Amino acid sequence: EYDAMYEEVAFKFIQHFMWIAYAMDRRGEHHDEMWDEQDGFFYDLLRLPGGQAMRLKVRSLVGLLPLCASTVFEGEYLTRYPRLAEMIALFRKRHPEVVSHVAPTDEGFIGYKGRRLLSILNKEKLERVLGYMLDETEFLGPHGIRSLSRVHLEHPFTFWVGHQEYKVQYLPAESNTGMFGGNSNWRGPVWMPVNALIVRALVNLYQFYGDEFKVQCPTGSGRYMTLFEVAQELVRRLAGTFLRDANGRRPVYGGTAKFQTDPHWRDLILFYEYFHGDNGAGLGASHQTGWTGLIAPLLDLFGRIDAKTLLETERVRLETRYVRQQVGGEQADK
Repeated sequence: EYDAMYEEVAFKFIQHFMWIAYAMDRRGEHHDEMWDEQDGFFYDLLRLPGGQAMRLKVRSLVGLLPLCASTVFEGEYLTRYPRLAEMIALFRKRHPEVVSHVAPTDEGFIGYKGRRLLSILNKEKLERVLGYMLDETEFLGPHGIRSLSRVHLEHPFTFWVGHQEYKVQYLPAESNTGMFGGNSNWRGPVWMPVNALIVRALVNLYQFYGDEFKVQCPTGSGRYMTLFEVAQELVRRLAGTFLRDANGRRPVYGGTAKFQTDPHWRDLILFYEYFHGDNGAGLGASHQTGWTGLIAPLLDLFGRIDAKTLLETERVRLETRYVRQQVGGEQADK
């Protein structure tokens, strides 16, 4: 904001972002990149010693995390920081195939209130990835986004190396292998920090696309939502993990009778490491407050902002107001 040297630093990271995005998905269809045009999803890529490469078609968080690499900035920044705009223009001239694939930032696609977007996903790819993420038979669980698609429950991914079989199957609770100590499972459960990143991405993208861009949530339901509404729905499901249901039971405590019914324990909430992908029961370490406690600022955020405020207010001003309110203990002024 006040030191021009940071324009070059900003360009350095923009350039890194563009090259990484291009490596993940070059123009055209290539067998050695993460994006699968037929499936509309990102997969891990295995490179073999002989130079061959193949996609490991496991629908996991690998395919959702590119959604989080999205940054929206005000259109006026291009005039406020002329040196940065000049460096971007020169890079575009030298590497048009790289810049054109990081979408949508060109003059033909400008977002709400003239905002610009740096994202690995263009509009079409965003729609396709969200189609998987918001599908209740895939990633969207009753209590958040699963770490592995539920489709792999009946259709596990199997890979043979020599005479050894390796299998990835949907496991909504504890792991069935000794990997990572055997007490950490990324093959189905809901993890709060990743869900928080996804919520942040949806809010970011909403500032660019506005109310005109809507997707089905859940997929196939016929119910269309803006990205802000999708973020709200996701937070609602995450919060439901800790709230009593119609039967007076908190999903987080599963079948633990003492925590469900004992008056001395039932209102004391533990922030577990991760949660069952289908019923929300707490799993792993029971005091993982550092990241599972993210549910608190998520609820606070949506208690302080609404869709209109998010769209109409410059991001820096909005963040400043939000932090001031939090630090000062102020009530929301929506």
